[in-house]
Amino acid sequence: MNKKINKVAVLGSGIMGSRIACHFANIGVEVLLLDIVAKEGDRNSIVNNALQTAVKTNPSPVYSKKVLSKISTGNFEDDMAKIGGYDWIIEVVVENLDIKKKVFEQVEQYRKPGTLITSNTSGIPIHLMAEGRSEDFKANFCGTHFFNPPRYLRLLEIIPTPYTQPELVDFLMHYGDKFLGKTTVLCKDTPAFIANRVGVYSIMALLHLVQKMDLTVEEVDKFTGPALGRPKSATFRTTDVVGLDTMIKVSKGLYDNCPDDKAHDLFKLPDYVEKMEANKWLGDKTGQGFYKKTKNAEGKTEILALDLKTLEYRPQVKVKSATLDLTKPIENVRDRMKVFAAGKDKAGELFRASFFGLFEYVSDRIPEISDELYRIDDAMRAGFGWDLGPFEVWDAVGVAEALEGMKKYGHEAAAWVHEMLAAGHTAFYKVEDGVRKYYDIPTKSYKAIPGADAFIILDNLRANKVLWKNSGASIIDLGDGIINVEFHSKMNTIGGDTLQAINKAIDMAEKDYRGVVIGNDGANFSAGANVGMIFMMAVEQEWEELNLAIRMFQNTSMRIRYSSIPVVVAPHNLTLGGGCEFSLHADHVQLNAETYMGLVEFGVGVIPGGGGTKEFALRASDEYHEDQIVQNVLKDRFLTIGMAKVSTSAVEAFELGYLQKDKYSISMNRSRLIADAKAKAIELADAGYTQPVRRKDIKVLGKQGLGIVYAGANTMYSGHYISEHDKKISEKLGWVMCGGDLSSPTEVTEQYLLDLEREAFLSLCGERKTLERIQSIVTKGKPLRN
Repeated sequence: MNKKINKVAVLGSGIMGSRIACHFANIGVEVLLLDIVAKEGDRNSIVNNALQTAVKTNPSPVYSKKVLSKISTGNFEDDMAKIGGYDWIIEVVVENLDIKKKVFEQVEQYRKPGTLITSNTSGIPIHLMAEGRSEDFKANFCGTHFFNPPRYLRLLEIIPTPYTQPELVDFLMHYGDKFLGKTTVLCKDTPAFIANRVGVYSIMALLHLVQKMDLTVEEVDKFTGPALGRPKSATFRTTDVVGLDTMIKVSKGLYDNCPDDKAHDLFKLPDYVEKMEANKWLGDKTGQGFYKKTKNAEGKTEILALDLKTLEYRPQVKVKSATLDLTKPIENVRDRMKVFAAGKDKAGELFRASFFGLFEYVSDRIPEISDELYRIDDAMRAGFGWDLGPFEVWDAVGVAEALEGMKKYGHEAAAWVHEMLAAGHTAFYKVEDGVRKYYDIPTKSYKAIPGADAFIILDNLRANKVLWKNSGASIIDLGDGIINVEFHSKMNTIGGDTLQAINKAIDMAEKDYRGVVIGNDGANFSAGANVGMIFMMAVEQEWEELNLAIRMFQNTSMRIRYSSIPVVVAPHNLTLGGGCEFSLHADHVQLNAETYMGLVEFGVGVIPGGGGTKEFALRASDEYHEDQIVQNVLKDRFLTIGMAKVSTSAVEAFELGYLQKDKYSISMNRSRLIADAKAKAIELADAGYTQPVRRKDIKVLGKQGLGIVYAGANTMYSGHYISEHDKKISEKLGWVMCGGDLSSPTEVTEQYLLDLEREAFLSLCGERKTLERIQSIVTKGKPLRN
């Protein structure tokens, strides 16, 4: 199907509609957002207020405020005729079948034949909405269920009806993946589709287990959080954020619509949840739920937890668990699952009681909600933020081992699982020749996951494609002459071993390959330099060693820029400090849309010392023009570092000057990032990449710029906006960016600025207040302002 989506109409501007509109604007699509006419005043006040409310939320639904120019607003009475010029119409009105049908009657009047129409319903059967519509409407209609917030949650469920043309389904699966950045999951038109069916079962099972096992709110959230590969908000905090009423609504819908579900009774609300509903304790939206924010006697904010027996709020109690302690040193989430399964305390018992039931539940849902098991895992990872889907957890525990445990807890897996094991297949997934395959139940064989050939998953290449590795990084052959440097330290921090790996990869590529990608599949690209190492050297006053370490960092950044082969850096999520500096020096930055990039060294009492300060001085120089006040350009660059500005998106990273025009590309889908970076490296090599020449023409302002910097820092200090130490760091930063106290604007070399940068960095490491800041980050994980 050769469709192009240039204009999208979103019907309904509530929480979901306004945010879906924002996300389409994020990707450059023109959006028309409509809602009902206001009863008084401005006829568009409902839709306009809804959009303004959405934009003010934190985290923001838009990559940059500039994208809002892509959205126009209107109402169903005055503006519905405009949808005739739009390529995709998305209905996001209230969850009421009659209201939805009335909206679709209007849509039918104005839409062009062939226009795509979808509904974002979370629970109403899709086929019921198509009843009474024209043949063309039915052929171009299906469900597209976004998860809230649409910008951040990656799941997009695609739910066709019997009338939906297959080509349309294929188009949406591809468009959602590549352009909206979603994990697109094909669903059957069954109650709650896939993610909510399984996710709400999992939550409801926990709500019942809490009473049975006499668990507290804090214990459940501690046991079902990051250690288990789940979001930090875990179970009850997530419910407070989403709204208890939302969970209750889906649960009641499943209770009413799934009478034959073996777990039917689990969807009935426990007594304490019914009382919370009656009390309107629905979470953040009503000010209290499983937790309640309050002020203590000293006036400090305190978050109380709900006692599920007395339904009274009380101070939180610190949770201790031997099982959790055993998981702490284990980096790989999969490897923690066996520890949980064998746990002797409440954490282990809750894991077994909840997951053994979940294993039975998901095995029974095939083929009801999906014919393929991998779709269930995809939906749970992308929609609920689980690191591992239920079948992946089952594999990690051991399929056969889990079956034995399930029997003890009164659970039995579906017959097809026993048949799989009897045929000698011991896992739901396996990797062959770098390709991940899933167990296909009808054919009783393993098949490659459709569409996965567009992704490069480094984990799948680890078995036989690692060319070199040390404790901090690996060099992996991506094929076609491109090799990849993958960081694997904690938070992907950068130390000597990481720098060694980057230099080794460039050496190898210059000799035998065509290009290098620096990218990884970790939660974050890099949290920056290993400040613990810097702290130890500074405390021990090992200045020569620290000087060599900083010089090596700078040289590595310069090697990334000035090698004879293209180097593409592929950042995602946190890309701070040194991770940002590597990006600044890349031939091309292929970054995920959700990249939070910044030079944040001010927070630990130093300036960027891996080439970042030099690079900002260089870029300021390139922006100087005769007809402008050059000090303003310097000021903007200076403040980006001085205020430790971190982008909230890839788009904002460009606006802050971390990215350069024509030297970056955005991958909407994180899963495509490494593959896209590889393609870019090949493109640069094919274009006849030549080694750049080191710059000797960087204009610095000397005393002319220093006066502005020093006066500004002094004003901020006098006004008590910054501390005395902040003032000192600001002056050091200005010294480097201005090239020292040169008597007039002068052209200097990159090495000249690197030497100034390193000297300033080292001198600040000798300051007690800098060491206090670094120590706070290392020991408490919190910045210190002193």
